[in-house]
Amino acid sequence: MTHVTIIGTGNMGTAIGGLFAAAGATVDYVTHEDLGTAQIAGDTVVLAVPHPAVNDILATKKAQLAGKAVVDITNPVNFETFDGLVTEPGTSKAAEIQQQLPDSHVVKAFNTNFAATLASKKVGENQTTVLLAGDNADAKAALASTLTAAGIRAVDAGSLKRAVELEALGFLQITLAAGEKTSWTTGFALL
Repeated sequence: MTHVTIIGTGNMGTAIGGLFAAAGATVDYVTHEDLGTAQIAGDTVVLAVPHPAVNDILATKKAQLAGKAVVDITNPVNFETFDGLVTEPGTSKAAEIQQQLPDSHVVKAFNTNFAATLASKKVGENQTTVLLAGDNADAKAALASTLTAAGIRAVDAGSLKRAVELEALGFLQITLAAGEKTSWTTGFALL
């Protein structure tokens, strides 16, 4: 059985945890306040936090993350201006995380989904799809299998290089919702 540790207890962390639990996984959560003392028990670790919090997590928990699948859900949006991403052109937050965690298997996922579409498992009338990018085929396949068991669709978007496009798509979706062009309860559907 899969054991998942989710770092973060906000809307996204809770929705993702619900999916893993629906698939029969053991799920535990680590709050910001407990980060310093918490043990990372899961074989899969989900970073369900805003991107500025990631570096502190990696500095604190790097040794405990070795050998684990680390799922990065972040969108490195410039939250002061909402006019771009804070990563260097041609790179991604997921690639930065993989560089900092060379002994882990980073998978980019969930960043193109809103919590409401994960909880409902629907985007409009369509099944929610989670796009995955990563360099470790086993880590991606295990995550995809769990998501399928939870009742949503998972699509392998390719290597970790594809995280650049996934983060751009996540940024677009966030800016559309923040600009009230769409709702935080909707999203892009893959048909």
